[in-house]
Amino acid sequence: MNKQLFIYGSGRHTRPFLDYIAKLTGKPRPTMCFIPTASGDDEGYITSFYEVCSELNVHPHVLKVWISSYSQQETYTEIIEKMDAIIVGGGNTLNMLAIWKAQGIDLLLKKAYDKGVVMGGGSAGSLCWFNAGTTDSRPKELSIVKGMRFIDKSHCPHYNSEKSRRPLYHKNILQGSLSEGYACDDRAAIHFINGEVQQGVSLDSENHAYYVFEKNGEIAEERIPSIVIGP
Repeated sequence: MNKQLFIYGSGRHTRPFLDYIAKLTGKPRPTMCFIPTASGDDEGYITSFYEVCSELNVHPHVLKVWISSYSQQETYTEIIEKMDAIIVGGGNTLNMLAIWKAQGIDLLLKKAYDKGVVMGGGSAGSLCWFNAGTTDSRPKELSIVKGMRFIDKSHCPHYNSEKSRRPLYHKNILQGSLSEGYACDDRAAIHFINGEVQQGVSLDSENHAYYVFEKNGEIAEERIPSIVIGP
């Protein structure tokens, strides 16, 4: 069973990216789950997911963590085991991962990934799958957060939209604080199969994804060839 991951730079829901993920499942009408933990189960974000999914041939579902035993009768295991694709939203990566660990959701996601459930997301929803990256989850300045290591490389979202991201990512790689890894502009994505790059995907010709690494004491960026599927 192939392990598939589709990550993009921004956490905003876009029809082309969600449609691409739906098609990766190989199902005629896949069940797609949105996990908005990083945004505190923000209702506006959830509504946006449902609005985009209404234009797609999918069964949409949302997994919330701000619940009680009285209102939530399905376990997280029961919910995740029914999904064909799982989309993780943007927000506070550090808090999201802490909640997932406390609830055992991280282990359930890894089990689902290993079984072929397509995983995806942007911003916090892209960073979480890698070994580490820079995050705005702490006060005052960007810092490093460790991820779940589904792919044992670092990651940097918002590569072109937040001016401090790119130079800080380069600095951390050169210092050895982060491993080499992958960066995505806001409207660019990468499709991985079994931990290897299968395809770069972009919503336009101006946004790109990169492999970033140290070479002879300097940063090197290799642009990942992409297909354009926007707008």
